[in-house]
Amino acid sequence: MPENSLTKSELSLLKQQIKTWGIELGFNAVGISDTELTQAENYLMAWLNNNNHGSMSYMEKHGLKRTQPALLEPGTIRIISVRMDYFPNNTEDPWVVLNDAERAYVSRYSLGRDYHKVLRRRLKSLAEKIQSQIGAFGYRVFVDSAPVMEKAIAEKAGLGWIGKHSNLLSRDTGSWFFLGEIYVDIPLPTDQNLAAHCGDCSACLDECPTQAIIAPYQVDARRCISYLTIENKKSIPLEFRKAMGNRIYGCDDCQLVCPWNKFSTSSCEPDFQVRHALDDVSLLTLFAWDEETFLTNTEGSAIRRIGYQSWLRNIAVALGNAEKSAEVIKALKLKIHVANDMVKEHINWAINQQEKP
Repeated sequence: MPENSLTKSELSLLKQQIKTWGIELGFNAVGISDTELTQAENYLMAWLNNNNHGSMSYMEKHGLKRTQPALLEPGTIRIISVRMDYFPNNTEDPWVVLNDAERAYVSRYSLGRDYHKVLRRRLKSLAEKIQSQIGAFGYRVFVDSAPVMEKAIAEKAGLGWIGKHSNLLSRDTGSWFFLGEIYVDIPLPTDQNLAAHCGDCSACLDECPTQAIIAPYQVDARRCISYLTIENKKSIPLEFRKAMGNRIYGCDDCQLVCPWNKFSTSSCEPDFQVRHALDDVSLLTLFAWDEETFLTNTEGSAIRRIGYQSWLRNIAVALGNAEKSAEVIKALKLKIHVANDMVKEHINWAINQQEKP
């Protein structure tokens, strides 16, 4: 839309309406930023040059579209950024699960339904509300689905600051939230970014099981358990298997120890509530799933995208780290016939760990 189609006061009012509508739609915070991301671009280029992205080739294949929004969506001059809290109600204490080698730890964000669909649907509703107010305008909705610097954008929009673990942090609710964006061609007034409040704290660096946070604000994905169990489709390096413990899908340790997360609040969003008791379930129960059960129980879940073989691989490693028992060894041996060669190697490793004197 032409820049002069709305007056300054009309744009200011529209901004406030967008924030109100966003809250009404279930978002916990809404902010507006411009598209200037030079600092984030410099950081990204250095991160890629150090190969810290591992096998995530999609992080580099789009060139500057990730850091220059108008290249991705022509006409974009502002970005509406939203935050939606996800920590589910009434879940088992994460530390209790992590300290029980017989139970499976699944990252809290993936215990419910796939967040992509939940946020996308509501972002589209927000865009439609704007359209009903001002008429047709250019926009595009994103939820972790395209080359978008969502954390840098959210930081510029005043939703928080990027912490030393590279996650966005809010003084109000810590880091247990999802982000989404609407690229727009409306010259809305922008919000001010917030000061960082990590101070001298190094809890996340100290806690990381694999020392993936190699320096403040720098994460080497190749060492990160979230990357190893989700993005990585190949063998998990031997040097990280013991450190994985019972983490079979993702890792939350850096968030669990963050002092700001003591201010977090649980989400009442039905789609984010625990499904199939994944917050408190034994490794053997999950390892016993056949592929059909896996596909059925992960329907509508972010977990499904790793596929059944990676699921078995991850649980096999966790079983190798579990307390030694004949039951575990028997379960591992029973799965060899359905495992591909890559997964068989992990199962054999786990059996060897179990059979060690």
